[in-house]
Amino acid sequence: MTSTQTWIPVATIDELWEGEVAEFYVGDRPILLAHLRNGEIRAYDGLCPHANYPLAEGEVSDCVLTCAAHSWEFDLATGAGVNPANCRLHSHPVRRDGDHIAISLTDKGDHR
Repeated sequence: MTSTQTWIPVATIDELWEGEVAEFYVGDRPILLAHLRNGEIRAYDGLCPHANYPLAEGEVSDCVLTCAAHSWEFDLATGAGVNPANCRLHSHPVRRDGDHIAISLTDKGDHR
């Protein structure tokens, strides 16, 4: 049995500059979009898995996002925890259609 992905438009490329992160909403669910310097776009749940703080308020340096609440660090290319290493961001598939960015929501599951 296969499931069909549902793609939800969340932003345009003009709203997310290369090297930046931004918060968008799908319903009441915050989603963090990261536009990596290599042109790829990643989507993650928008709240830190540690303290549910908005990740978009953090700082990005060399593809590492540091949460503004308690300085947890995440690799934006993979979602893996840098400090601490035993956590990770919950990711969602991303599709770009011209200037439009869409995501497919995945079940939350354990992302630590």
